[in-house]
Amino acid sequence: MIIPVILAGGSGTRLWPLSRELYPKQLINLVDDKTLLQKTVLRFKGYNDIEPPMIVCNDEHRFMVAEQLREINVNPDTIILEPIPKNTAPALAAAAALIALSRNIDPLLLILPADHSIEDIEAFHNSLKLAKHYASQDYLITFGIIPNRPETGYGYIKTGDCPQNKEKTFFQNKAYFIEKFVEKPDLNQAKLYVDSKEYLWNSGMFMMSASCAIEELSKYAPEIVNACKKSVNAGINDLDFFRLDKNSFNESPIDSIDYAIMEKTDKGIVVSLDAGWNDLGSWDALWETGKKDKNNNVIKGDVLTYDVQGSFLHSTSRLIAAVGLSEHIVVETSDAVLISPKNKVQDVKILVNILKSRKREEAISHKKVYRPWGSYESIVSSENFKVKRIIVKPGAKLSLQKHFHRSEHWIVVKGTAIVRNGDKEFLLREDESTYIRLGYEHRLENPGKIPLELIEVQTGRYLEEDDIVRFEDVYGRGN
Repeated sequence: MIIPVILAGGSGTRLWPLSRELYPKQLINLVDDKTLLQKTVLRFKGYNDIEPPMIVCNDEHRFMVAEQLREINVNPDTIILEPIPKNTAPALAAAAALIALSRNIDPLLLILPADHSIEDIEAFHNSLKLAKHYASQDYLITFGIIPNRPETGYGYIKTGDCPQNKEKTFFQNKAYFIEKFVEKPDLNQAKLYVDSKEYLWNSGMFMMSASCAIEELSKYAPEIVNACKKSVNAGINDLDFFRLDKNSFNESPIDSIDYAIMEKTDKGIVVSLDAGWNDLGSWDALWETGKKDKNNNVIKGDVLTYDVQGSFLHSTSRLIAAVGLSEHIVVETSDAVLISPKNKVQDVKILVNILKSRKREEAISHKKVYRPWGSYESIVSSENFKVKRIIVKPGAKLSLQKHFHRSEHWIVVKGTAIVRNGDKEFLLREDESTYIRLGYEHRLENPGKIPLELIEVQTGRYLEEDDIVRFEDVYGRGN
C-alpha cells in the first residue's frame, strides 16, 4: 500500500506577482487548466497500488485545497493543517505520526511537493514500481533526475553502486546507493557533474515506509519527532481537516527531509528518473517548460510583441505590448507588473521580502481574494470608502458578523440573496439593495443555483479586514 503525502504548504515567492502568500503557486493553473496541486494528485491515475492522498497544507489555504480536490473528484485520506511552516521534515513526521496513531498499518509513503511538473507519467509510474521494491525492504528512497544540462539551480546526488547488479549504467529507472548529496554548484562544477555521468539532480521526492520515516527521524532528528508526535496527539479534527496543535508543532526545529535524514542515513537509495521533470520554482523554469512560438517566446494572455525573442510574457488583465526585448520575463496582474532579465529571476524573492518589510498588500494577496464561500475583489479604495465585487457560490453563506468601524451598502447585480440585517431577514433580488448600519449583526446567503454577485460599498474611518466579529460560521473560522 502506497499513501501519497502531498506537501502543499509552500509560498512560491519566486513566482510573484502571480503567486502570493494567500494564493501560492501550487493552487494556480500555471501550465494548463489544472492547478499544480490538481496535476500532482491526478498523476497517480492509472497506478493501481495508490491509496487516496494525504495533503499537508497551510491553515490559510485549507478551503482552497479542499475545493480543488473536490473539482477533480478526489476524496483525500486527510488534509493536515500546519499552523506554521516548518519545512518538509516536520510535515513528513506529522503525517507518519498521524498514521501510527490512527490506524494499524505501516504503508509506504510517497512524499511529493505539490508544485512540480512531470510530463511522462508512464516513466514516473515505472520509477514508482522500482522505488516500491526497495522501500519495501526498509530503504529510504529519493528520486534523482537524469540531468540534460548543467544546472546551477538544483542540488545534486552522487550515485554509488547499483544494487540491481554490479554494472553501473546511467539511464532511466535504475537504483543506486547514495554516495553523497552536494549543494547547488557553480556553472563549471555543474558541467563536470553532468559530464561525469555520476550525478543526478535532487528532486525533493521520496518514498519510505511510515515506520522507517519515524525510526530514522528519531535517530537523527529526535526533536522533530517528539514535537510532531505531541502535535498529533493534541491535534483535533476540524470539519474535513486535521488540525495540528500549534504550541507543540512550534517546538519542532525547521528542517528539510534531505538535511534531517537523507544526508545522514545509511539506508538511502536514489532511483533515476527521466520523465520531463521540472520543479517550476521560477519564471525561467516556466519559460523552459512552456510551448514556444517561432521567436522562442512563451506567451500567455493578451500580449502583442515586435522584435522580441526568448522571453516569457504573461498577462492576466490587460494588454502587454513589448518591443525589442530579448531573454526577459514580463508578468502582469491587476495590481503589479514584474519585469526582469531571465538570468535574474531568482532574485524575485528579494523583491517580495522588500514588499513585506514595507507592509505592502501586494506581497500577501491579490485584489481578488478567495474565501470558502466564494471570493471578493477590491474595485475602488480611498481613505473613507471602499468598493468590492462579491461572488457567493450557490448554497454558500458568509458568517454572522458585525463591524465596529464601517457600514456597508449591498446591491445585488446577479442572482438572489437571503440577507440578515439586524433582527430582520429578507430576500434581495437583482437591482435591489440594503444598508447595513455600523454595529449591526448581518449575514449574506445564496439560496440559488447560480453564483450570487453583488457590489458592496463600505464607508467608515477604518476599512481593513480585521474589523470583524464572527458569531456563527459554518466553516469553523474564528475572528
